[in-house]
Amino acid sequence: MSVGPVKNASDIITTLKTIRDYIRWGASQLTENKVFFGHGLATPLHESAAIVLHTLFQPYNLDDCYLDAILTVEERINVLQLLNRRIDERKPVAYLTHEAIFAGLSFYVDERVLVPRSPIAELIEQRFEPWVDEDQVFNVLDLCTGSACIAIACAYAFPEAQIDAVELSDDALDVAKINIDKHNILEQVSLYKSDLFNQLPEKKYDVIVSNPPYVAIQEWENLPEEYHNEPEMGFSGGVSGLDLVLRILVDANNYLTKQGILIIEVGSSAETLQQLFPQIPFYWLEFERGGDGIFLLTAGQVRQYHQQFIITI
Repeated sequence: MSVGPVKNASDIITTLKTIRDYIRWGASQLTENKVFFGHGLATPLHESAAIVLHTLFQPYNLDDCYLDAILTVEERINVLQLLNRRIDERKPVAYLTHEAIFAGLSFYVDERVLVPRSPIAELIEQRFEPWVDEDQVFNVLDLCTGSACIAIACAYAFPEAQIDAVELSDDALDVAKINIDKHNILEQVSLYKSDLFNQLPEKKYDVIVSNPPYVAIQEWENLPEEYHNEPEMGFSGGVSGLDLVLRILVDANNYLTKQGILIIEVGSSAETLQQLFPQIPFYWLEFERGGDGIFLLTAGQVRQYHQQFIITI
Protein backbone atom coordinates (compact mmCIF):
# COMPACT_ATOMS: atom_id res chain seq x y z
CA MET A 1 0.00 0.00 0.00
CA SER A 2 1.51 3.31 -1.11
CA VAL A 3 -0.18 6.64 -0.65
CA GLY A 4 2.77 9.01 -0.70
CA PRO A 5 4.05 11.25 2.09
CA VAL A 6 1.00 11.34 4.37
CA LYS A 7 2.21 10.56 7.89
CA ASN A 8 0.73 7.48 9.54
CA ALA A 9 -1.28 6.65 6.43
CA SER A 10 -2.15 3.20 7.76
CA ASP A 11 -3.58 4.71 10.93
CA ILE A 12 -5.57 7.24 8.91
CA ILE A 13 -7.05 4.56 6.68
CA THR A 14 -7.99 2.53 9.74
CA THR A 15 -9.44 5.47 11.68
CA LEU A 16 -11.23 7.46 8.97
CA LYS A 17 -14.07 5.56 7.36
CA THR A 18 -16.79 7.74 5.86
CA ILE A 19 -17.03 10.31 3.07
CA ARG A 20 -17.61 12.94 5.74
CA ASP A 21 -14.46 11.85 7.59
CA TYR A 22 -12.26 12.27 4.53
CA ILE A 23 -13.74 15.61 3.49
CA ARG A 24 -13.16 17.00 6.98
CA TRP A 25 -9.67 15.49 7.32
CA GLY A 26 -8.71 16.56 3.81
CA ALA A 27 -9.72 20.15 4.54
CA SER A 28 -7.47 20.12 7.60
CA GLN A 29 -4.55 18.78 5.57
CA LEU A 30 -4.99 21.41 2.86
CA THR A 31 -5.05 24.15 5.49
CA GLU A 32 -2.08 22.78 7.42
CA ASN A 33 -0.01 22.57 4.26
CA LYS A 34 -0.96 26.10 3.21
CA VAL A 35 -2.21 25.36 -0.27
CA PHE A 36 -3.64 28.40 -2.07
CA PHE A 37 -7.36 28.61 -2.82
CA GLY A 38 -8.12 30.83 -5.78
CA HIS A 39 -9.36 28.66 -8.62
CA GLY A 40 -13.10 28.57 -8.17
CA LEU A 41 -13.17 26.60 -4.91
CA ALA A 42 -12.96 29.18 -2.18
CA THR A 43 -12.45 27.13 0.99
CA PRO A 44 -10.53 24.05 2.15
CA LEU A 45 -13.82 22.21 2.65
CA HIS A 46 -14.90 22.92 -0.92
CA GLU A 47 -11.57 21.75 -2.31
CA SER A 48 -11.49 18.64 -0.15
CA ALA A 49 -15.07 17.76 -1.12
CA ALA A 50 -14.20 18.15 -4.80
CA ILE A 51 -11.22 15.81 -4.43
CA VAL A 52 -13.04 13.19 -2.39
CA LEU A 53 -16.20 13.11 -4.49
CA HIS A 54 -14.27 13.04 -7.76
CA THR A 55 -12.24 10.08 -6.51
CA LEU A 56 -15.46 8.27 -5.63
CA PHE A 57 -17.08 9.10 -9.00
CA GLN A 58 -19.80 11.05 -7.24
CA PRO A 59 -21.32 14.45 -8.18
CA TYR A 60 -20.39 17.63 -6.35
CA ASN A 61 -23.99 18.01 -5.20
CA LEU A 62 -24.13 14.56 -3.58
CA ASP A 63 -27.01 14.41 -1.11
CA ASP A 64 -25.94 14.78 2.53
CA CYS A 65 -27.53 11.43 3.38
CA TYR A 66 -24.63 9.69 1.62
CA LEU A 67 -21.86 11.47 3.52
CA ASP A 68 -21.80 8.78 6.21
CA ALA A 69 -21.30 5.99 3.68
CA ILE A 70 -18.23 3.91 4.52
CA LEU A 71 -15.44 3.83 1.96
CA THR A 72 -13.64 0.67 0.94
CA VAL A 73 -9.93 0.46 1.76
CA GLU A 74 -9.10 0.95 -1.92
CA GLU A 75 -11.27 4.09 -2.06
CA ARG A 76 -9.55 5.48 1.05
CA ILE A 77 -6.13 4.94 -0.52
CA ASN A 78 -7.22 6.63 -3.75
CA VAL A 79 -8.53 9.66 -1.84
CA LEU A 80 -5.27 10.04 0.06
CA GLN A 81 -3.26 9.78 -3.14
CA LEU A 82 -5.16 12.61 -4.82
CA LEU A 83 -5.00 14.78 -1.70
CA ASN A 84 -1.25 14.20 -1.64
CA ARG A 85 -0.94 15.34 -5.25
CA ARG A 86 -2.83 18.55 -4.49
CA ILE A 87 -0.47 19.29 -1.61
CA ASP A 88 2.80 18.21 -3.24
CA GLU A 89 2.33 19.43 -6.81
CA ARG A 90 0.41 22.62 -5.96
CA LYS A 91 -1.77 22.10 -8.98
CA PRO A 92 -5.30 23.52 -8.92
CA VAL A 93 -7.90 20.84 -8.18
CA ALA A 94 -9.40 21.20 -11.67
CA TYR A 95 -6.16 19.93 -13.20
CA LEU A 96 -6.28 16.84 -11.00
CA THR A 97 -9.94 16.08 -11.68
CA HIS A 98 -10.03 17.50 -15.24
CA GLU A 99 -13.30 19.23 -14.43
CA ALA A 100 -14.36 22.75 -13.52
CA ILE A 101 -17.85 24.10 -12.90
CA PHE A 102 -18.65 27.45 -14.52
CA ALA A 103 -22.12 29.04 -14.64
CA GLY A 104 -23.49 25.73 -13.36
CA LEU A 105 -21.97 23.79 -16.27
CA SER A 106 -19.23 21.18 -16.30
CA PHE A 107 -16.11 21.81 -18.40
CA TYR A 108 -13.08 19.69 -19.21
CA VAL A 109 -9.83 21.44 -18.26
CA ASP A 110 -6.15 20.61 -18.16
CA GLU A 111 -2.85 22.48 -18.01
CA ARG A 112 -3.37 23.90 -21.51
CA VAL A 113 -5.95 26.44 -20.29
CA LEU A 114 -6.64 28.60 -17.26
CA VAL A 115 -9.04 27.13 -14.74
CA PRO A 116 -12.49 28.72 -15.29
CA ARG A 117 -13.37 30.93 -12.33
CA SER A 118 -14.42 34.36 -13.64
CA PRO A 119 -17.28 36.28 -11.97
CA ILE A 120 -18.51 36.80 -15.55
CA ALA A 121 -20.40 33.53 -14.97
CA GLU A 122 -22.85 35.45 -12.79
CA LEU A 123 -23.48 37.99 -15.55
CA ILE A 124 -24.18 35.22 -18.05
CA GLU A 125 -26.61 33.53 -15.69
CA GLN A 126 -28.44 36.88 -15.50
CA ARG A 127 -28.28 37.12 -19.31
CA PHE A 128 -26.47 40.44 -18.95
CA GLU A 129 -29.60 42.11 -17.63
CA PRO A 130 -30.42 44.96 -17.37
CA TRP A 131 -27.85 45.96 -19.98
CA VAL A 132 -29.39 44.13 -22.90
CA ASP A 133 -32.76 42.74 -23.92
CA GLU A 134 -32.11 39.00 -24.06
CA ASP A 135 -34.57 38.65 -26.98
CA GLN A 136 -32.44 41.07 -28.99
CA VAL A 137 -29.13 39.27 -28.50
CA PHE A 138 -28.28 37.53 -31.76
CA ASN A 139 -24.49 37.61 -31.87
CA VAL A 140 -22.01 37.29 -29.00
CA LEU A 141 -18.22 37.47 -29.21
CA ASP A 142 -15.96 35.89 -26.59
CA LEU A 143 -12.37 37.10 -26.93
CA CYS A 144 -9.57 35.00 -25.40
CA THR A 145 -11.95 32.09 -24.92
CA GLY A 146 -9.51 29.59 -23.39
CA SER A 147 -11.56 26.52 -22.47
CA ALA A 148 -14.60 28.17 -24.17
CA CYS A 149 -16.47 28.24 -20.86
CA ILE A 150 -17.76 31.79 -21.39
CA ALA A 151 -18.77 31.12 -25.00
CA ILE A 152 -20.56 27.88 -24.15
CA ALA A 153 -22.32 29.38 -21.13
CA CYS A 154 -23.52 32.21 -23.41
CA ALA A 155 -24.84 29.62 -25.85
CA TYR A 156 -26.98 28.14 -23.09
CA ALA A 157 -28.13 31.58 -21.93
CA PHE A 158 -28.99 32.75 -25.47
CA PRO A 159 -30.09 29.64 -27.40
CA GLU A 160 -31.08 31.67 -30.46
CA ALA A 161 -27.77 33.54 -30.68
CA GLN A 162 -24.61 32.74 -32.61
CA ILE A 163 -21.51 32.71 -30.41
CA ASP A 164 -18.07 33.38 -31.88
CA ALA A 165 -15.11 32.39 -29.70
CA VAL A 166 -11.59 33.68 -30.37
CA GLU A 167 -8.32 32.21 -29.14
CA LEU A 168 -4.69 32.45 -30.27
CA SER A 169 -3.26 29.43 -28.43
CA ASP A 170 -3.46 26.15 -30.35
CA ASP A 171 -3.43 24.24 -27.07
CA ALA A 172 -6.37 26.21 -25.73
CA LEU A 173 -8.26 25.78 -29.00
CA ASP A 174 -7.90 22.01 -28.63
CA VAL A 175 -9.45 22.14 -25.16
CA ALA A 176 -12.20 24.48 -26.42
CA LYS A 177 -13.07 21.92 -29.11
CA ILE A 178 -13.33 19.20 -26.46
CA ASN A 179 -15.85 21.30 -24.54
CA ILE A 180 -17.87 22.28 -27.60
CA ASP A 181 -18.17 18.60 -28.48
CA LYS A 182 -18.98 17.73 -24.87
CA HIS A 183 -21.88 20.18 -24.83
CA ASN A 184 -22.94 19.30 -28.39
CA ILE A 185 -23.23 22.92 -29.54
CA LEU A 186 -21.01 22.87 -32.60
CA GLU A 187 -23.67 24.59 -34.73
CA GLN A 188 -24.04 27.47 -32.29
CA VAL A 189 -20.44 28.17 -31.23
CA SER A 190 -17.78 28.95 -33.85
CA LEU A 191 -14.08 28.92 -32.96
CA TYR A 192 -11.57 31.29 -34.55
CA LYS A 193 -7.81 31.21 -34.20
CA SER A 194 -7.07 34.89 -34.09
CA ASP A 195 -5.00 37.54 -32.35
CA LEU A 196 -8.06 39.29 -30.93
CA PHE A 197 -10.08 40.78 -33.84
CA ASN A 198 -7.43 40.28 -36.54
CA GLN A 199 -8.81 37.15 -38.24
CA LEU A 200 -12.49 37.76 -37.59
CA PRO A 201 -14.93 38.37 -40.46
CA GLU A 202 -16.65 41.75 -40.59
CA LYS A 203 -19.53 41.41 -38.18
CA LYS A 204 -21.38 43.35 -35.48
CA TYR A 205 -22.00 41.90 -32.03
CA ASP A 206 -24.66 42.65 -29.45
CA VAL A 207 -22.31 41.54 -26.67
CA ILE A 208 -18.52 41.44 -26.68
CA VAL A 209 -17.17 39.80 -23.54
CA SER A 210 -13.57 39.07 -22.68
CA ASN A 211 -11.43 37.72 -19.87
CA PRO A 212 -8.06 38.50 -21.47
CA PRO A 213 -4.57 38.22 -19.97
CA TYR A 214 -4.38 41.22 -17.63
CA VAL A 215 -1.68 40.51 -15.05
CA ALA A 216 1.37 42.78 -14.99
CA ILE A 217 4.67 40.93 -15.36
CA GLN A 218 5.94 41.80 -11.88
CA GLU A 219 2.67 40.72 -10.29
CA TRP A 220 2.74 37.44 -12.23
CA GLU A 221 6.19 36.62 -10.88
CA ASN A 222 4.92 36.96 -7.31
CA LEU A 223 1.74 34.89 -7.62
CA PRO A 224 1.37 31.69 -5.55
CA GLU A 225 2.72 28.46 -7.01
CA GLU A 226 -0.73 27.23 -8.04
CA TYR A 227 -0.95 30.00 -10.64
CA HIS A 228 2.42 29.05 -12.10
CA ASN A 229 0.97 25.65 -12.97
CA GLU A 230 -1.36 27.47 -15.38
CA PRO A 231 -0.23 28.67 -18.84
CA GLU A 232 1.61 31.98 -18.54
CA MET A 233 0.07 33.11 -21.83
CA GLY A 234 -3.30 33.27 -20.08
CA PHE A 235 -1.99 35.77 -17.52
CA SER A 236 0.65 38.05 -18.98
CA GLY A 237 -0.69 41.43 -20.00
CA GLY A 238 2.69 43.09 -20.38
CA VAL A 239 4.38 45.56 -18.07
CA SER A 240 1.15 47.36 -17.16
CA GLY A 241 -1.13 44.34 -17.50
CA LEU A 242 -3.23 46.22 -20.06
CA ASP A 243 -1.59 45.41 -23.40
CA LEU A 244 -4.50 43.34 -24.74
CA VAL A 245 -7.18 45.31 -22.92
CA LEU A 246 -6.18 48.53 -24.67
CA ARG A 247 -6.22 46.84 -28.07
CA ILE A 248 -9.73 45.54 -27.39
CA LEU A 249 -10.92 49.00 -26.38
CA VAL A 250 -9.61 50.46 -29.63
CA ASP A 251 -10.97 47.83 -32.01
CA ALA A 252 -14.30 47.05 -30.34
CA ASN A 253 -15.75 50.20 -31.90
CA ASN A 254 -15.85 48.44 -35.29
CA TYR A 255 -17.58 45.31 -34.00
CA LEU A 256 -20.39 46.47 -31.70
CA THR A 257 -23.99 47.00 -32.75
CA LYS A 258 -25.50 50.37 -31.86
CA GLN A 259 -27.11 48.88 -28.75
CA GLY A 260 -24.22 46.56 -27.97
CA ILE A 261 -22.17 46.30 -24.79
CA LEU A 262 -18.52 45.57 -24.07
CA ILE A 263 -17.57 43.68 -20.90
CA ILE A 264 -13.93 43.10 -19.99
CA GLU A 265 -12.35 41.57 -16.93
CA VAL A 266 -9.18 43.39 -15.89
CA GLY A 267 -8.89 42.08 -12.33
CA SER A 268 -5.98 43.56 -10.42
CA SER A 269 -5.26 46.01 -13.26
CA ALA A 270 -8.54 47.87 -12.65
CA GLU A 271 -6.88 50.71 -10.77
CA THR A 272 -4.22 51.10 -13.46
CA LEU A 273 -6.90 51.31 -16.15
CA GLN A 274 -8.96 53.89 -14.27
CA GLN A 275 -5.86 56.01 -13.62
CA LEU A 276 -4.97 55.85 -17.33
CA PHE A 277 -8.43 57.12 -18.29
CA PRO A 278 -9.65 59.22 -15.32
CA GLN A 279 -12.39 60.90 -17.36
CA ILE A 280 -13.95 57.73 -18.74
CA PRO A 281 -16.96 56.43 -16.74
CA PHE A 282 -16.17 52.72 -16.67
CA TYR A 283 -19.07 50.96 -14.97
CA TRP A 284 -17.48 48.59 -12.47
CA LEU A 285 -19.82 45.67 -11.98
CA GLU A 286 -20.68 44.16 -8.61
CA PHE A 287 -21.32 40.49 -7.91
CA GLU A 288 -23.43 38.74 -5.31
CA ARG A 289 -21.01 35.80 -5.18
CA GLY A 290 -17.90 37.98 -4.94
CA GLY A 291 -15.34 39.20 -7.43
CA ASP A 292 -14.47 42.53 -8.96
CA GLY A 293 -12.34 44.18 -11.64
CA ILE A 294 -14.89 43.81 -14.45
CA PHE A 295 -16.16 46.85 -16.32
CA LEU A 296 -18.92 47.53 -18.82
CA LEU A 297 -19.10 50.15 -21.54
CA THR A 298 -21.97 50.70 -23.94
CA ALA A 299 -21.35 50.89 -27.68
CA GLY A 300 -22.04 54.61 -27.45
CA GLN A 301 -19.32 55.06 -24.84
CA VAL A 302 -16.84 52.96 -26.80
CA ARG A 303 -17.52 55.21 -29.78
CA GLN A 304 -17.42 58.41 -27.72
CA TYR A 305 -14.01 57.68 -26.18
CA HIS A 306 -12.51 55.94 -29.20
CA GLN A 307 -9.91 58.67 -29.83
CA GLN A 308 -8.70 58.53 -26.25
CA PHE A 309 -8.21 54.79 -26.53
CA ILE A 310 -6.29 55.18 -29.79
CA ILE A 311 -3.84 57.65 -28.27
CA THR A 312 -2.69 55.06 -25.70
CA ILE A 313 -1.68 52.43 -28.27
